[in-house]
Amino acid sequence: MVAWDSVQYLRFERERTQASHDLVRRIALAAPRTIVDLGCGPGNSTRVLRERWPAARVLAVDSSAEMLETARSTDTGVDWEQGDIASWTPAAPVDLVFSNAALQWLPHHDHLVRNVWSHVGSGGALAFQVPAPGLQRERWAGALRAVLGRPGWEGIASGYRPPENVLSSEGYYDLLSPTAGRVDLWDTEYLHVLPGVTAVVEWVKGTALRPILARLPGDGDRRRFLSDLEEELALIYLPRPDGRVLFPFLRRFVIAYRP
Repeated sequence: MVAWDSVQYLRFERERTQASHDLVRRIALAAPRTIVDLGCGPGNSTRVLRERWPAARVLAVDSSAEMLETARSTDTGVDWEQGDIASWTPAAPVDLVFSNAALQWLPHHDHLVRNVWSHVGSGGALAFQVPAPGLQRERWAGALRAVLGRPGWEGIASGYRPPENVLSSEGYYDLLSPTAGRVDLWDTEYLHVLPGVTAVVEWVKGTALRPILARLPGDGDRRRFLSDLEEELALIYLPRPDGRVLFPFLRRFVIAYRP
């Protein structure tokens, strides 16, 4: 398993947390008593939940000990638990199951989403967002393919396939609507304003690039690889007149409510 780096991930804390704020604001539950944050990471999404519903009992689950170490230092009022969110099972039904940018790492969403949904109690909700396939991924993924085709890097990604787990909005609707009283779905494309193309590299370095970088044998190789990637990305993310770049990022949102 490739270790997560909470410091790297939180370099873009404001941008990564914005979707949590947007999702939480749309959840039509007045006072859930129990909330579970699946794939809580370093606790930034959990903090948003705590701000909205301070009286709720919150359990936050993540598989990464590194992420949870950071999360535990931010809030002692949360039950932090290390575990596999794919097989997570509560002792009793939960009022709100929430997940921010975590489920996309797991396969078989037809089974996964049904399983998570089964733990939501009467009158409760499942709310999640996942990065969606879109232009932003095609742009930087194209740059990555170009680098992997350069001499010296050809074998790095042999056998590796990036996760393609996210369903269409129609797919999630069809999974949830038979037993939901209501399903809300929407996509939002964020245009993150970053200081330059180096910041785009740092963004993907903290998430999608982790499996690739883990295959490189040393820090020097990783630095050279990231330098080559920055060269390719500079051809795609052109600076605006003020020197900043716009980094489009499409996210898919789903909220399902139990009758």
